[in-house]
Amino acid sequence: MRVSTFAYTLKQGIKNIWRNKMFSLASIATMSACIFLFGLFYSIVVNFQSVVKEVESGVAVTVFFNEGIDQTQIDTIGNEIDKRVEVSKKKFVSADEAWAEYQKQYFEGNEEMAQGFVNDNPLANSAHYEIYMNDISMQQSLVTYLESLDGVRDVKSSDVAANTLSDFNRLLGYISAGIILILLCVAVFLISNTVTVGIAVRREEIAIMKLIGATDYFVRAPFIVEGILIGLIGSALPLGVLYLMYRNIIVYIGEKFHWLSNIMNFLPVDTVFSTLLPVGLLLGVGIGFLGSRFTIRKHLKV
Repeated sequence: MRVSTFAYTLKQGIKNIWRNKMFSLASIATMSACIFLFGLFYSIVVNFQSVVKEVESGVAVTVFFNEGIDQTQIDTIGNEIDKRVEVSKKKFVSADEAWAEYQKQYFEGNEEMAQGFVNDNPLANSAHYEIYMNDISMQQSLVTYLESLDGVRDVKSSDVAANTLSDFNRLLGYISAGIILILLCVAVFLISNTVTVGIAVRREEIAIMKLIGATDYFVRAPFIVEGILIGLIGSALPLGVLYLMYRNIIVYIGEKFHWLSNIMNFLPVDTVFSTLLPVGLLLGVGIGFLGSRFTIRKHLKV
């Protein structure tokens, strides 16, 4: 594209927005509301997902060994566990470590009661691996594999926790997809109406341009630019507002509600917006492009 053509297209796109100020403002406002809601929902979801991931990281599958097994066999089982894609990390807990942990939990304040077991560890066969997963939804496949290993006596897992967390993640995914789809449809509809009005206003001018030899691309391009500009403006404004809001809110909560900060660690603003900013801008531009493109194909016969 020549510079002069690009300049003309951009100028006409801006003029189209100015000619239809009311419809353009309505489209920008609707786009802003959609992107704002999308960004707000995204910020909430990623923080909830972070909390869920943190909870998932504390859910472990415990592997107990057959009586009389030696350390070499235990190490072999550990090497096999390390090869599994479900596993993020594992921890070996010896029988002595298991007994020491048990004493802390159940004999605190009554340590003298545990003295009777000084030379007789009641958890002598409790050495085990604690296995933590990359994705809690993969727990069942991991448990099935562990139960098939030679030397494994028992595998303990929390099916309730795994199913609850998996269902929650799935629910968040469905809700996210549904809200995004609704917002997309509303924004495309508004931009389509704006471009339709612009075509109606310039119909005679377009007919004259075609008579003197203007190409289809030359006629259509300003309306594409109009839709893209509306999408860009309508997404940039709410993203800026959301950035300031999120940054101030997490600071305020950290200062005023210490107990909530102890329960839930909010993701830093840069972490959230490193994804939200480019996605939000691309979403706005993409909606503007698609809305104007579909409208042109439907209403502008050139």
